[in-house]
Amino acid sequence: MTWEAWFTLAVVLAMVVAMARNLASDLIMLGAVVLFLVAGLFSDAFPDASKLLAGLGNEAVVTVAVLYVVVAGLSRTGAMELVTRPLLGRPRTVRGAQARLMFPVAGMSAFLNNTPIVAMCLPVVSDLAKRSGIAASKLFMPLSFATILGGICTLIGTSTNMVIYGLYVAETGNRDGLSMFDPAWAGLPCAVVGIGFILLTSRWLLPDRKSALSVSGDPREYSIEMVVERDSLLIGKTIEEAGLRGLPGLYLAEIERHGRLLPAVASSERLWSDDRLVFVGVVDSMIDLQRVRGLRPATNQVFKLDTPRSERCLIEAVVSNKCPLVGQSIRDGKFRAVYNAAVIAVGHRGERVNKKIGDIVLEAGDTLLLEAHPSFADQQRNRKDFFLVSRLEGSTPPGHERAWVALAILLAMVVVAGFEWLSMVQAGMIAATLMIVTGCCNAGQARRSIDWEILVTIAAALGVGETMRTTGLAQRLAETAVGATGSDPWLILVAIYATAMVLTEFLSNNATAAIIYPITMATVGALGLDPKPYLIAVMIAASCGFATPFGYQTNLMVFGPGGYRFGDFLRLGVVLDLVVMAVTVCVLPLVFDLRA
Repeated sequence: MTWEAWFTLAVVLAMVVAMARNLASDLIMLGAVVLFLVAGLFSDAFPDASKLLAGLGNEAVVTVAVLYVVVAGLSRTGAMELVTRPLLGRPRTVRGAQARLMFPVAGMSAFLNNTPIVAMCLPVVSDLAKRSGIAASKLFMPLSFATILGGICTLIGTSTNMVIYGLYVAETGNRDGLSMFDPAWAGLPCAVVGIGFILLTSRWLLPDRKSALSVSGDPREYSIEMVVERDSLLIGKTIEEAGLRGLPGLYLAEIERHGRLLPAVASSERLWSDDRLVFVGVVDSMIDLQRVRGLRPATNQVFKLDTPRSERCLIEAVVSNKCPLVGQSIRDGKFRAVYNAAVIAVGHRGERVNKKIGDIVLEAGDTLLLEAHPSFADQQRNRKDFFLVSRLEGSTPPGHERAWVALAILLAMVVVAGFEWLSMVQAGMIAATLMIVTGCCNAGQARRSIDWEILVTIAAALGVGETMRTTGLAQRLAETAVGATGSDPWLILVAIYATAMVLTEFLSNNATAAIIYPITMATVGALGLDPKPYLIAVMIAASCGFATPFGYQTNLMVFGPGGYRFGDFLRLGVVLDLVVMAVTVCVLPLVFDLRA
């Protein structure tokens, strides 16, 4: 190998060691790219610096960015709850939640692109974790892995499969050599065994990192009244069925029903129209309560504010002793008119206030939960009326009235991309634009929804992969691994799979496919073997990057929300890699004649 290849290998190994020590993945990957630039690897034989940095404008990076905006539209309208809540239900065990999640997701992923499926499921899984009390770290990695396993079952399940198919047709002109469901012969057993393996072993191989949300003793505990709207889908449902029992950090204290008080609310109690539900809980739970479709704050003041609800957020404000409304009730002091903000909950020295919001007399030190325009925080932060003013991120009430619009945009994007009328990035950009134009989310929410750390990591990973390819390191590693197997067809199958499996953990899946494809065709061609089973092995191996967060872009998408570390992927992913490999190299010889 050239010195450039040896240097690249050293940097990549150092990068893996650093990430295994749980250092910041985006900074490590970016640092590796900087080292390649500083080392001056580039000459006439290698790409210039702009080629190395091209990952910043790569289609995969842009696709993930615009999909975050699409997800923001789905999240802001509560659209995904309409579809997923009945499907996911309220599982009582980790295994039950994982099964309810992974099997439907894998089925969808066989026919749709993996990335938008994960994107639209991120807020759903986060909500499921909160409602069920299950650690998010037990759900997000299975979500990503299930989409990968489902995608290997058909020719259109992943872009990698289409890359292999395109290369094969271009070289041979044979469009019938690989059919739609040929990958399913090995892909379906891999998906079933892989999902079963995750269900059986995740108890030990996945971390259990619960949210830091305190469910008791929080000094910011509030009382809040919510009203069941007259057209609410919650009417007639029991408290349990409506998902209002067992909310983390929140409990339903009582129901006021047409002047009658129900102080001890049973789980079997059915909701009526105009029921006033009194909840007590911590601030994070109040944000979740705002998102429940069919409930609204009991105070009518929220409908008298100047700005639409979709442009408001929740703000915490601590009343100072210089506030002119101290000693007056919220109603008599005309709080809404004075501050253009509606009080929806009050915390009074950690004690519950047994009064309606408007009748509460304000005291210095009271903590108010307000619904207001975000500008309220900037206007009041340095004034004497409040000791402390802070905006709660992600607290904008959902615009449920636009939920079906958001779902229609999502469905159109999936159909257009699935039938390849437009590329995924084109369909995603149009969908993201429509989310903003139709008011499903605004421009500010769209910008805040993008996880820049993930985008930098993906872009830098593409740069590292490009360097491995252009310095000849990837090609040399692949040729060495395959060339050591001799002429035994089964050993060649194992070597091809193992080489692609290792490379895809560091390169993009499509780059791995492009590198391994010519080696595979040259090898089987020299021995007169049927290329089909070997190409299917490449499809599966190049897609199944379980052992690193950058092995597949959906892994990077769940890396932050799941609170994972690099070692978490190694612990489950390495074993799952080997399990899927074992299934593939055992099943393919039973279905296809490797010597034909």
